[in-house]
Amino acid sequence: MKIKYQTIILHSLLLLSLQLSLAQKKNETITAEEVNVVKSFSPTVLDAFKIKETPLLDEKGNTKKEAVKYTVLPFPVASTFTPSKGVAATVEKSKALKLFENYAALGIGNYGTLNGELFVNKKLNTSDFVGGRFQHHSSQGGIDEVQLDDHFYDTKLDLFYGSNQSDISWKAEAGFQSQTYNWYGLPTGFGSTLTDSQRNDLINGIRPEQKYSTITLGGTLNFEDSMFSETDVKFHHFSDAFGSSENRFLGKPSFEIELMNAAIHTDVVFDYVGGSFENNYLKTNLETVKYSFLNFGLAPRFEIKEDDWTLQIGASLFYSLDNQASKSKFYFYPNFKASYKVVGDLMIFYLGADGNLKQNTYLDFVAENPFLSPTLWIQPTDSKYALFAGLKGKLANAVSYNVSASYLNEGNKALFKSNNFTESKTNQPYAFGNSLGIVYDDVKTISLYGELKADFSKNVTFGINATLNTYTTDTQAEAWNLPNMKINATMDVVITDKWFAGAKVFFVGERKENQFNTDLVTNSANITLPSYFDANLHVGYKYNERITAFLRANNIANQAYQKWLNLPVQGFQIVAGASYKFDF
Repeated sequence: MKIKYQTIILHSLLLLSLQLSLAQKKNETITAEEVNVVKSFSPTVLDAFKIKETPLLDEKGNTKKEAVKYTVLPFPVASTFTPSKGVAATVEKSKALKLFENYAALGIGNYGTLNGELFVNKKLNTSDFVGGRFQHHSSQGGIDEVQLDDHFYDTKLDLFYGSNQSDISWKAEAGFQSQTYNWYGLPTGFGSTLTDSQRNDLINGIRPEQKYSTITLGGTLNFEDSMFSETDVKFHHFSDAFGSSENRFLGKPSFEIELMNAAIHTDVVFDYVGGSFENNYLKTNLETVKYSFLNFGLAPRFEIKEDDWTLQIGASLFYSLDNQASKSKFYFYPNFKASYKVVGDLMIFYLGADGNLKQNTYLDFVAENPFLSPTLWIQPTDSKYALFAGLKGKLANAVSYNVSASYLNEGNKALFKSNNFTESKTNQPYAFGNSLGIVYDDVKTISLYGELKADFSKNVTFGINATLNTYTTDTQAEAWNLPNMKINATMDVVITDKWFAGAKVFFVGERKENQFNTDLVTNSANITLPSYFDANLHVGYKYNERITAFLRANNIANQAYQKWLNLPVQGFQIVAGASYKFDF
């Protein structure tokens, strides 16, 4: 009771003191004061006090759950809703493209050009088939400022018969090809030491026509679930109008064996070539040129694949026999390739090293250059090794790229070089500076390569590639007729369901040559063949599923460039025609 009275008295004194203080402030007069700041205000933030302990919660009372018991009473619900039957939505389907097994095409153009092709294929039963292909391309010539006949013919017939069965498939082939070309390119200033009458008589007496004939036989044999996976066999007999003749037989069986959970693939090569030339360009005591080579090779390899990398390891061993010189030699080549996915399919790094013994033939040389003199020396090329590395991948889903660098070391590489000449009436028709021959040298090549392919849409595709080369020779002054640059570009466009078009453009850089009249000089400076480009366009119209009309324009810039020395090409060319597809 006493404490209660003391509390009441204390509260009364505090209230009285507060009232006196307020009354005093109301009577005070506010006057101006001057405040001198002797130190600037610098606020600081004190360190916060953090609780370093994790509180412990007692959740024993919260973990207990009450059991809930309930029952469901069924109760019928009346409904008048009747769902309608679903109807499948219609999807527009493109008309199925009918595929035909046979076709024929014919085109006619300026320079008296005729281009025709026929392909037929007939299924005899569920496994056997037979067919053939006929091709013809010819021109009556007419190149500006050419003084000799420049027409050409190329006719080819191929027949085949084969069978595809569950455990084995095979195909037999036979063919014949007839070609006619002319050595029409005379050197600049030809006959300058002769009178006009003598020069005209000399030119009119040249018969520059050369004819080639090829007979081919071959076949392939494939086994399913067998160690002998594939076998290829080819034979050709090649001859010309000047008594030259060549035979080649190539057999290449392949087989696979399983060893330590890896498949070892092995190619066996049996390659024979033999032939002769009745004429010798140098006119030495050895008038007939003969050659005969037999190459036997064994090339095993195996491949290892993991998640992001692939490794292929192998080697090639060849035994080569020169029958004419009675010499033989062994060759060993590496075969190594590796790739690693740096960024999936967007960037793949690859590198490798390989080599090969290349069997050169008269047939292959003529296929690349039909203006050769029938006086060649045929020898194999020792491709000692090729080192390469690069990157490939995708810049986008529809854009792919490939860039690489390589170093190639070739021994006894074949080079096309123009033949020296005289202006004698007794010359063969190819000995007036209008033909090329073959020389051999050890050549080292450094190359840079880049390629880009793009499918801008399902109707537009584009591709371009470029190669830069530098050459180092051993005995020859230059790497004759090898370009320092090559660029190729293609584009194909589907304009509508009926119309389509395309373009091809290629550029070839400068090449080195050498040729002179041996009656006047014994040597001359090298010749630089200028670079050139060739643009080609084509457009087509599908009249129906069987008939298609086409129009092709070649060398539309009308460039009279020389792919080979003294041999200009045809200028602007246009060919119009149509193709027809059919079934029997």
